[in-house]
Amino acid sequence: MSWLVTGGAGYIGAHVVRSLLAAGHDVVVADDLSTGSLLRVPPAAHFVRARITDRWALDAIFAAHRIDGVVHLAGRKSVAESLADPLGYHRVNVTGLAVLLEAMAAAAVTRLVFSSSAAVYGPGSGQPLAESSPLAPASPYGRTKLAGEQLIRDCAAAGSLSWIALRYFNVAGAAEPALGDQGGENLLPRIFRAALTGDPLTVYGDRHPTRDGTAVRDYVHPADIASAHAVAVSAVTRGRRADVYNAGTGTGSSVRELIAMTEAVTGLSVPIRIGAARPADPPHTVADVGLIRARTGWRPRHGLAEQVESAWAATGATPVAPVARLTPVAEFAAL
Repeated sequence: MSWLVTGGAGYIGAHVVRSLLAAGHDVVVADDLSTGSLLRVPPAAHFVRARITDRWALDAIFAAHRIDGVVHLAGRKSVAESLADPLGYHRVNVTGLAVLLEAMAAAAVTRLVFSSSAAVYGPGSGQPLAESSPLAPASPYGRTKLAGEQLIRDCAAAGSLSWIALRYFNVAGAAEPALGDQGGENLLPRIFRAALTGDPLTVYGDRHPTRDGTAVRDYVHPADIASAHAVAVSAVTRGRRADVYNAGTGTGSSVRELIAMTEAVTGLSVPIRIGAARPADPPHTVADVGLIRARTGWRPRHGLAEQVESAWAATGATPVAPVARLTPVAEFAAL
Protein backbone atom coordinates (compact mmCIF):
# COMPACT_ATOMS: atom_id res chain seq x y z
CA MET A 1 0.00 0.00 0.00
CA SER A 2 1.03 3.59 -0.52
CA TRP A 3 0.88 6.09 2.36
CA LEU A 4 1.31 9.84 2.37
CA VAL A 5 3.16 11.04 5.47
CA THR A 6 2.74 14.76 6.03
CA GLY A 7 5.58 16.21 8.09
CA GLY A 8 7.65 13.14 7.25
CA ALA A 9 10.93 15.08 7.25
CA GLY A 10 10.48 16.08 10.88
CA TYR A 11 11.83 14.51 14.05
CA ILE A 12 8.92 12.15 14.70
CA GLY A 13 7.85 11.92 11.07
CA ALA A 14 11.22 10.54 9.96
CA HIS A 15 10.87 7.70 12.45
CA VAL A 16 7.34 6.98 11.22
CA VAL A 17 8.47 6.92 7.58
CA ARG A 18 11.10 4.30 8.35
CA SER A 19 8.61 2.20 10.29
CA LEU A 20 6.18 2.19 7.37
CA LEU A 21 8.92 1.38 4.86
CA ALA A 22 10.05 -1.51 7.07
CA ALA A 23 6.47 -2.79 7.08
CA GLY A 24 6.53 -2.94 3.28
CA HIS A 25 4.56 0.19 2.43
CA ASP A 26 5.37 2.68 -0.29
CA VAL A 27 5.77 6.13 1.28
CA VAL A 28 5.33 9.64 -0.10
CA VAL A 29 6.60 12.39 2.21
CA ALA A 30 5.08 15.88 2.06
CA ASP A 31 6.90 18.49 4.12
CA ASP A 32 7.50 22.24 3.77
CA LEU A 33 10.92 21.87 5.50
CA SER A 34 10.14 24.72 7.89
CA THR A 35 11.38 22.49 10.71
CA GLY A 36 12.11 19.26 8.86
CA SER A 37 15.21 18.26 6.93
CA LEU A 38 15.71 16.44 3.63
CA LEU A 39 18.57 14.59 5.31
CA ARG A 40 15.97 12.71 7.34
CA VAL A 41 14.07 11.43 4.29
CA PRO A 42 15.35 8.01 3.19
CA PRO A 43 15.97 7.37 -0.54
CA ALA A 44 13.20 4.76 -0.59
CA ALA A 45 10.57 7.44 0.11
CA HIS A 46 9.33 9.90 -2.52
CA PHE A 47 9.62 13.50 -1.31
CA VAL A 48 7.39 16.44 -2.24
CA ARG A 49 7.93 19.89 -0.80
CA ALA A 50 4.48 21.21 0.08
CA ARG A 51 2.61 23.17 2.72
CA ILE A 52 -0.29 21.45 4.44
CA THR A 53 -2.45 24.51 3.76
CA ASP A 54 -1.81 24.33 -0.02
CA ARG A 55 -4.79 22.51 -1.53
CA TRP A 56 -3.32 22.63 -5.04
CA ALA A 57 -0.14 20.89 -3.88
CA LEU A 58 -2.10 18.21 -2.04
CA ASP A 59 -4.35 17.60 -5.05
CA ALA A 60 -1.24 17.20 -7.19
CA ILE A 61 0.19 14.62 -4.79
CA PHE A 62 -3.00 12.57 -4.79
CA ALA A 63 -3.19 12.81 -8.59
CA ALA A 64 0.43 11.73 -9.11
CA HIS A 65 0.52 8.88 -6.59
CA ARG A 66 -1.93 6.10 -5.80
CA ILE A 67 -2.30 7.04 -2.15
CA ASP A 68 -4.18 4.52 0.00
CA GLY A 69 -4.01 6.44 3.27
CA VAL A 70 -2.52 9.41 5.09
CA VAL A 71 -0.47 9.69 8.27
CA HIS A 72 -0.85 13.33 9.25
CA LEU A 73 1.97 14.73 11.39
CA ALA A 74 2.52 18.14 9.80
CA GLY A 75 1.83 21.00 12.18
CA ARG A 76 3.16 23.33 14.82
CA LYS A 77 3.69 21.95 18.30
CA SER A 78 5.13 24.41 20.82
CA VAL A 79 2.87 25.22 23.76
CA ALA A 80 4.76 28.46 24.51
CA GLU A 81 4.78 29.54 20.88
CA SER A 82 1.05 28.85 20.57
CA LEU A 83 0.36 31.24 23.44
CA ALA A 84 2.08 34.01 21.47
CA ASP A 85 0.67 33.05 18.06
CA PRO A 86 -2.73 31.38 18.44
CA LEU A 87 -3.89 32.45 14.97
CA GLY A 88 -0.85 30.87 13.36
CA TYR A 89 -1.46 27.64 15.25
CA HIS A 90 -5.09 27.46 14.22
CA ARG A 91 -4.20 28.28 10.62
CA VAL A 92 -1.72 25.42 10.32
CA ASN A 93 -3.10 22.82 12.72
CA VAL A 94 -6.84 23.23 12.12
CA THR A 95 -7.21 24.90 8.72
CA GLY A 96 -4.36 22.75 7.36
CA LEU A 97 -6.17 19.62 8.52
CA ALA A 98 -9.41 20.82 6.92
CA VAL A 99 -7.59 21.38 3.61
CA LEU A 100 -6.07 17.89 3.85
CA LEU A 101 -9.46 16.30 4.56
CA GLU A 102 -10.95 18.11 1.57
CA ALA A 103 -8.15 16.83 -0.68
CA MET A 104 -8.56 13.30 0.69
CA ALA A 105 -12.29 13.38 0.03
CA ALA A 106 -11.76 14.62 -3.52
CA ALA A 107 -9.29 11.79 -4.13
CA ALA A 108 -11.50 9.18 -2.40
CA VAL A 109 -8.80 8.41 0.18
CA THR A 110 -10.55 7.06 3.28
CA ARG A 111 -7.78 6.03 5.72
CA LEU A 112 -6.20 8.45 8.19
CA VAL A 113 -3.86 8.25 11.17
CA PHE A 114 -3.74 11.58 13.00
CA SER A 115 -0.99 12.95 15.22
CA SER A 116 -2.74 14.29 18.32
CA SER A 117 -1.29 15.14 21.73
CA ALA A 118 -1.59 14.66 25.46
CA ALA A 119 -2.03 18.45 25.50
CA VAL A 120 -5.75 17.83 24.89
CA TYR A 121 -6.18 16.73 28.51
CA GLY A 122 -6.90 18.92 31.49
CA PRO A 123 -4.57 19.34 34.46
CA GLY A 124 -5.46 15.88 35.79
CA SER A 125 -5.49 14.56 39.32
CA GLY A 126 -2.03 12.99 39.52
CA GLN A 127 -3.36 9.71 38.16
CA PRO A 128 -2.66 8.24 34.71
CA LEU A 129 -4.70 9.88 31.96
CA ALA A 130 -7.04 7.57 30.09
CA GLU A 131 -8.61 8.40 26.76
CA SER A 132 -11.85 9.03 28.67
CA SER A 133 -10.22 11.56 31.04
CA PRO A 134 -11.57 15.15 30.94
CA LEU A 135 -10.50 17.15 27.90
CA ALA A 136 -9.63 20.71 28.90
CA PRO A 137 -6.49 21.83 27.01
CA ALA A 138 -4.68 24.73 28.65
CA SER A 139 -2.98 26.09 25.53
CA PRO A 140 -3.93 27.09 21.99
CA TYR A 141 -1.74 24.20 20.79
CA GLY A 142 -3.76 21.68 22.80
CA ARG A 143 -7.00 23.24 21.62
CA THR A 144 -5.95 22.91 17.98
CA LYS A 145 -5.27 19.21 18.51
CA LEU A 146 -8.63 18.67 20.16
CA ALA A 147 -10.33 20.62 17.36
CA GLY A 148 -8.53 18.37 14.88
CA GLU A 149 -9.85 15.23 16.55
CA GLN A 150 -13.37 16.65 16.54
CA LEU A 151 -13.14 17.69 12.90
CA ILE A 152 -12.00 14.20 11.87
CA ARG A 153 -14.79 12.61 13.90
CA ASP A 154 -17.39 14.85 12.22
CA CYS A 155 -16.04 14.14 8.73
CA ALA A 156 -16.02 10.40 9.42
CA ALA A 157 -19.65 10.54 10.57
CA ALA A 158 -20.60 12.25 7.31
CA GLY A 159 -18.58 9.92 5.08
CA SER A 160 -16.57 6.72 5.00
CA LEU A 161 -13.36 7.75 6.76
CA SER A 162 -11.52 5.10 8.79
CA TRP A 163 -9.31 6.87 11.33
CA ILE A 164 -7.19 6.59 14.45
CA ALA A 165 -5.80 9.51 16.48
CA LEU A 166 -2.68 8.92 18.56
CA ARG A 167 -2.24 11.22 21.55
CA TYR A 168 1.53 11.45 21.99
CA PHE A 169 3.07 12.12 25.35
CA ASN A 170 6.64 13.52 25.58
CA VAL A 171 8.81 12.12 22.79
CA ALA A 172 12.55 11.80 23.50
CA GLY A 173 15.39 9.80 21.97
CA ALA A 174 16.47 8.75 18.48
CA ALA A 175 16.42 5.43 16.64
CA GLU A 176 19.71 6.46 14.97
CA PRO A 177 21.94 9.53 15.30
CA ALA A 178 20.73 11.12 12.06
CA LEU A 179 17.19 11.20 13.43
CA GLY A 180 17.91 13.16 16.60
CA ASP A 181 15.75 16.03 17.83
CA GLN A 182 17.36 19.17 16.42
CA GLY A 183 14.74 21.55 17.79
CA GLY A 184 15.30 23.79 20.76
CA GLU A 185 11.90 23.56 22.46
CA ASN A 186 11.82 20.09 23.97
CA LEU A 187 13.23 19.55 27.44
CA LEU A 188 15.95 17.01 26.71
CA PRO A 189 17.78 19.13 24.08
CA ARG A 190 17.61 22.05 26.51
CA ILE A 191 19.14 19.89 29.25
CA PHE A 192 21.94 18.86 26.88
CA ARG A 193 22.58 22.49 25.98
CA ALA A 194 22.91 23.40 29.65
CA ALA A 195 25.31 20.51 30.23
CA LEU A 196 27.48 21.48 27.27
CA THR A 197 27.52 25.26 27.69
CA GLY A 198 27.19 25.72 31.45
CA ASP A 199 24.28 28.10 30.85
CA PRO A 200 21.73 27.12 33.50
CA LEU A 201 18.59 25.29 32.49
CA THR A 202 15.44 27.01 33.67
CA VAL A 203 13.25 24.56 35.58
CA TYR A 204 9.72 25.91 35.52
CA GLY A 205 8.51 25.45 39.05
CA ASP A 206 9.74 23.31 41.95
CA ARG A 207 6.57 23.38 44.05
CA HIS A 208 4.30 21.26 41.91
CA PRO A 209 2.28 18.60 43.78
CA THR A 210 4.70 15.88 42.69
CA ARG A 211 7.25 13.75 44.52
CA ASP A 212 10.13 16.24 44.11
CA GLY A 213 8.22 19.40 43.26
CA THR A 214 9.10 19.42 39.55
CA ALA A 215 6.73 18.54 36.73
CA VAL A 216 6.27 14.86 35.88
CA ARG A 217 6.00 13.71 32.27
CA ASP A 218 5.68 10.43 30.39
CA TYR A 219 8.72 10.23 28.09
CA VAL A 220 8.38 7.86 25.12
CA HIS A 221 10.94 6.87 22.50
CA PRO A 222 10.21 7.96 18.89
CA ALA A 223 10.78 4.39 17.72
CA ASP A 224 7.87 3.38 19.95
CA ILE A 225 5.76 6.21 18.57
CA ALA A 226 6.66 5.02 15.07
CA SER A 227 5.63 1.45 15.85
CA ALA A 228 2.31 2.77 17.20
CA HIS A 229 1.75 4.41 13.81
CA ALA A 230 2.50 1.17 12.00
CA VAL A 231 -0.05 -0.60 14.21
CA ALA A 232 -2.60 2.16 13.55
CA VAL A 233 -2.00 1.98 9.79
CA SER A 234 -2.65 -1.74 9.89
CA ALA A 235 -5.83 -1.24 11.92
CA VAL A 236 -7.40 1.40 9.65
CA THR A 237 -6.54 -0.76 6.65
CA ARG A 238 -8.28 -3.88 7.96
CA GLY A 239 -11.64 -2.17 8.54
CA ARG A 240 -13.38 1.03 9.43
CA ARG A 241 -12.12 2.48 12.70
CA ALA A 242 -12.87 5.55 14.79
CA ASP A 243 -10.41 5.26 17.67
CA VAL A 244 -8.33 7.49 19.92
CA TYR A 245 -5.33 6.00 21.72
CA ASN A 246 -2.69 7.28 24.11
CA ALA A 247 0.90 6.71 23.00
CA GLY A 248 3.14 6.80 26.07
CA THR A 249 4.82 4.39 28.46
CA GLY A 250 2.59 4.59 31.51
CA THR A 251 5.54 5.69 33.68
CA GLY A 252 6.29 9.25 34.74
CA SER A 253 9.67 10.92 35.29
CA SER A 254 10.15 14.31 36.91
CA VAL A 255 12.34 17.08 35.51
CA ARG A 256 14.88 16.44 38.27
CA GLU A 257 14.91 12.72 37.43
CA LEU A 258 15.49 13.44 33.75
CA ILE A 259 18.36 15.75 34.69
CA ALA A 260 19.85 13.06 36.93
CA MET A 261 19.62 10.50 34.12
CA THR A 262 21.33 12.93 31.74
CA GLU A 263 24.16 13.51 34.21
CA ALA A 264 24.61 9.73 34.58
CA VAL A 265 24.69 9.20 30.80
CA THR A 266 26.93 12.14 29.88
CA GLY A 267 29.13 12.45 32.94
CA LEU A 268 28.42 16.18 32.85
CA SER A 269 26.80 18.41 35.44
CA VAL A 270 23.58 20.17 34.46
CA PRO A 271 23.32 23.64 36.07
CA ILE A 272 19.78 24.77 36.77
CA ARG A 273 17.86 27.83 37.86
CA ILE A 274 14.35 27.67 39.25
CA GLY A 275 11.80 29.77 37.43
CA ALA A 276 8.10 30.34 37.92
CA ALA A 277 5.72 27.58 36.89
CA ARG A 278 4.20 28.23 33.48
CA PRO A 279 0.41 28.56 33.53
CA ALA A 280 -0.15 26.21 30.58
CA ASP A 281 1.99 23.41 32.09
CA PRO A 282 0.13 20.73 34.07
CA PRO A 283 2.14 19.36 37.00
CA HIS A 284 1.61 15.72 36.08
CA THR A 285 1.01 14.11 32.67
CA VAL A 286 1.32 10.32 32.47
CA ALA A 287 -0.47 8.01 30.05
CA ASP A 288 -2.77 5.13 30.77
CA VAL A 289 -1.85 2.88 27.83
CA GLY A 290 -4.21 0.05 28.64
CA LEU A 291 -6.61 0.72 25.78
CA ILE A 292 -4.10 0.65 22.92
CA ARG A 293 -2.49 -2.47 24.38
CA ALA A 294 -5.80 -4.27 24.76
CA ARG A 295 -7.07 -3.42 21.27
CA THR A 296 -3.88 -3.59 19.19
CA GLY A 297 -1.22 -5.35 21.25
CA TRP A 298 1.11 -2.34 21.02
CA ARG A 299 3.44 -1.62 23.89
CA PRO A 300 6.54 0.59 24.30
CA ARG A 301 9.92 -1.14 24.23
CA HIS A 302 12.38 1.58 25.28
CA GLY A 303 13.01 2.99 28.76
CA LEU A 304 14.24 6.38 29.91
CA ALA A 305 17.94 5.41 29.93
CA GLU A 306 17.73 4.32 26.28
CA GLN A 307 15.95 7.54 25.38
CA VAL A 308 18.61 9.72 26.97
CA GLU A 309 21.54 7.64 25.66
CA SER A 310 20.23 7.63 22.09
CA ALA A 311 19.41 11.35 22.17
CA TRP A 312 22.88 12.16 23.52
CA ALA A 313 24.53 10.01 20.84
CA ALA A 314 22.57 11.96 18.21
CA THR A 315 24.14 15.23 19.35
CA GLY A 316 27.59 13.94 18.39
CA ALA A 317 29.00 15.71 21.43
CA THR A 318 30.92 12.79 22.92
CA PRO A 319 30.62 9.02 22.83
CA VAL A 320 27.99 7.73 25.20
CA ALA A 321 29.46 6.05 28.27
CA PRO A 322 27.41 2.93 29.06
CA VAL A 323 25.53 3.39 32.30
CA ALA A 324 23.48 1.18 34.51
CA ARG A 325 19.82 1.27 33.59
CA LEU A 326 18.78 3.89 36.10
CA THR A 327 15.02 3.83 36.44
CA PRO A 328 13.25 6.79 38.03
CA VAL A 329 10.87 5.99 40.82
CA ALA A 330 7.85 4.77 38.87
CA GLU A 331 4.56 6.10 40.09
CA PHE A 332 2.69 3.85 37.71
CA ALA A 333 3.88 0.79 35.86
CA ALA A 334 2.79 0.48 32.24
CA LEU A 335 -0.74 -0.84 32.27
